Amino acid sequence: MKNVLFRRKNLGELLKKKGDIQLQQSLGAFDLMLLGVGAIVGTGIFILPGTVAAVHAGPAIFFSFIIAAIVCALAAMCYSEFSSSIPVTGSAYTYVYIVFGELVAWLVGWALLLEYGLAVAAVATGWSAYLSALLEGFNITIPKAISGSFNPADGTYVNVPAIAIIFATAFLLTLGIRESTKFNTIMVAIKVGVILLFIGVGIFYVEPANWQPFMPFGMNGVISGAALVFFAYLGFDAVSSAAEEVKNPQRNMPIGIIGSLFICTILYVAVSLVLTGMVSYTKLNVSDPVSFVMQIVHQDWVAAVISLGAVVGMMTVILVMSYGGTRLLYAFGRDGLLPKSMYELSKKYKTPVKNTWVFATLVAFCAGFIPLSKLAELVNMGTLLAFTIVSIGVIYLRKNKSIPSSGFKVPFFPILPICSFLLCLFLITQLSVYTWIASGIWFVFGLLFYFAYGKKHSVMNKE
Repeated sequence: MKNVLFRRKNLGELLKKKGDIQLQQSLGAFDLMLLGVGAIVGTGIFILPGTVAAVHAGPAIFFSFIIAAIVCALAAMCYSEFSSSIPVTGSAYTYVYIVFGELVAWLVGWALLLEYGLAVAAVATGWSAYLSALLEGFNITIPKAISGSFNPADGTYVNVPAIAIIFATAFLLTLGIRESTKFNTIMVAIKVGVILLFIGVGIFYVEPANWQPFMPFGMNGVISGAALVFFAYLGFDAVSSAAEEVKNPQRNMPIGIIGSLFICTILYVAVSLVLTGMVSYTKLNVSDPVSFVMQIVHQDWVAAVISLGAVVGMMTVILVMSYGGTRLLYAFGRDGLLPKSMYELSKKYKTPVKNTWVFATLVAFCAGFIPLSKLAELVNMGTLLAFTIVSIGVIYLRKNKSIPSSGFKVPFFPILPICSFLLCLFLITQLSVYTWIASGIWFVFGLLFYFAYGKKHSVMNKE
């Protein structure tokens, strides 16, 4: 039984078996950085800085962003080593399959599926709210009954805009990653332009007195703030899902992953400093803090542009996280842990059309009908679990002599991977009891599915 549950894939055989069913290699380092920025910069920069500053960290929120960035940077280096050594789609799931075996890989993949699915659903719900606010500025009103999750007491029944944006994104993904990255490039340019506009205008309204007291909730507030703003960095791991579609992955994957994280950290720190400098942190517990402070200083036109930027910014997050989810299902199907239809590519577009629409339909249902406020932390749980396994997995990766030693290497080995492992574990302990219980239910369901279907149909049985 142990030999079956922890059977490991051989990288050489996995690369040979791609055969005719092969994703096109069309992405460079710059494309990957834009994918990363597109996935990371979204709700985190337009919502979290205000609410976390008001309730947890105060003006010291930029320390929270830096702490979260350090944890992510350590994990990002581990991901970079894996993705350059193992240029195969599936992200952490595939890496763990080669290093730790099938059962652990399935659980990590199951955690990532939770991350990608709920992240897309949550962001689509937020996108719907920002779109409604933006349209109201043009005197266009979406009926309340069809613009919110199912809550009859509040008069909402289905979130049609959220469903629509998920299906629109799915259609774009079916056309191919090259077309999707072109769209992502345009959207990222608009999004970053809006953020730079906020910083450029807002810096003239910064009053240092607003930064006092600097750390009103103490260091504990900064740490708890870091556990929350960690959500703002989710997405860089989705870049590793593109490994099989990258030209020269040994060089380009590390540049894409670490480069996108570095750019986003600079943007987050700058926005949080300007935001808390313009207005007292006590006033920032609102759903749209970035545009809110611009209205306070009577820069209404900037506030309107920022609302537009938020709508655009969330679209790129939905795109890249959906991409990560579909490529994960593709890897599951290839390995026999899900039906082979998840592994089929369209003859015309060379993309996994079937699994793209399956993923979109399930996520659209969540976004359209299920209130996600209590499930947001589950996204962090899925991600941190994957980060934890990948961090410790690098140590075992180095010991595997069958894997090529070329490509990016984590510096100060094995100290940095161990530090990444411990920091991710620490952030997991900061999540609520409710999140632990809900995650436990999700993983029990995943184990039942594996033993009922995946174990029996795994391609490893034939090998």
